[in-house]
Amino acid sequence: MLVLLLAAALLGGYIFLTKTIFRGAKCRGNAAMAGKTVIVTGGNTGIGKATALHLARRGARVILACRNRDKAQAAIADIQQETGSTDVLYMLLDLASLKSVRCFTETFLKTEGRLDLLINNAGLVADGRTEDGFGIEFGVNHLGHFLLTCLLLDRMKEAGGGRVVTLSSMAHRWGHIDFEALAEDKHLGTGWYSWQFFMAYCNSKLCNVLFTHELAKRLKGTNVTCYSVHPGVVRTELSRYVGLWQKIFIEPIARLLFLDPEAGAQTTLHCALQEGIEPLSGRYFFCCSVQEVCARARDDAVARKLWEVSERLSGLS
Repeated sequence: MLVLLLAAALLGGYIFLTKTIFRGAKCRGNAAMAGKTVIVTGGNTGIGKATALHLARRGARVILACRNRDKAQAAIADIQQETGSTDVLYMLLDLASLKSVRCFTETFLKTEGRLDLLINNAGLVADGRTEDGFGIEFGVNHLGHFLLTCLLLDRMKEAGGGRVVTLSSMAHRWGHIDFEALAEDKHLGTGWYSWQFFMAYCNSKLCNVLFTHELAKRLKGTNVTCYSVHPGVVRTELSRYVGLWQKIFIEPIARLLFLDPEAGAQTTLHCALQEGIEPLSGRYFFCCSVQEVCARARDDAVARKLWEVSERLSGLS
C-alpha cells in the first residue's frame, strides 16, 4: 500500500511539473521568411541551432553568429542536410569581447544588405570575466547583446519591419540589479560557488527583460519590435561550466523532465513568426503566449538606468 501511495505521489508530481514549470507549446506562426535575413547568436548548438534550422527550412538566409568555427561549420552541415538550404553561413562573434561585437557588426553591415530578425539567443552559466573585465554572465548574456542590438537597429529599420527576440529565463524572477556593484566591480555577482554564479545568471536574465522593456519604448514609431522569451527548462549546453557533481545531480532530472532544444525553440519561433503581435512589443513570452512579469521586471526607472549604464559601459556614450 505504501509503495502504491509513493508511486501515485511521484506520478502526480511528475504530471504537475510537466504541466507547469516544464511544459512546452507549439509555434503556430507562419510569417513568410523567403528573402529575409536572420542572425542567431549561439546558433551552433541547442535552442539556437533548432531555431536556425527551422528558419532555414522556411527559406530565410540564416547567419550563425558564434565564436567556435568548428561547431558552427558542423551545425551548418547538419542544417543544410536536413533542410536543403544553401543559405546558412557562419560569422565570428564572441560576446565576451566588445571588440568582437564591433568587428562582427562592421563586417555584417558591409556584406549584408538587410536584417529582418535578430535573435539574441546565446547565454551561459559560469564564473569569470570577459575580455573587457566584466562579470562573464553580465557581459555575455546582457552587455554583448545590448551592444550588438544597438549597432544593428538602423539596418533593421531599413528592412521594412524587423524583430529583436532576446532569450531571458524564468530565473529573472530572482534577479536584482546592484548598480553600485556594477560601477565598482563591473559585475552583477560572481564567486566560485554554484549558487553565486546562479544568482549572477538570474541578475543577467533580469537585465534581458528590462532591456527589452526599455528597447520597446525607444522603438515606438518605428517598424521594429522586440520581445523577451523564457524558452522553458531545456536540455542545452548552458550549464557546461558547472562542476561535475552538479552535472551528476542535474543530468537524471534533465533527461526525465527538461524539454529538448526543438521544444525549447518554440516560443522564440513564435515571437519571430507570429503575425499580429506587434502591439505586444516589449513584453515577455513563455509557452508561445505573453506572460505578466513581476514589478521589478517592468520598472521604468530601473530599465532606463540600465540602458544608460549599458551605453556607457559598452562605449556607446
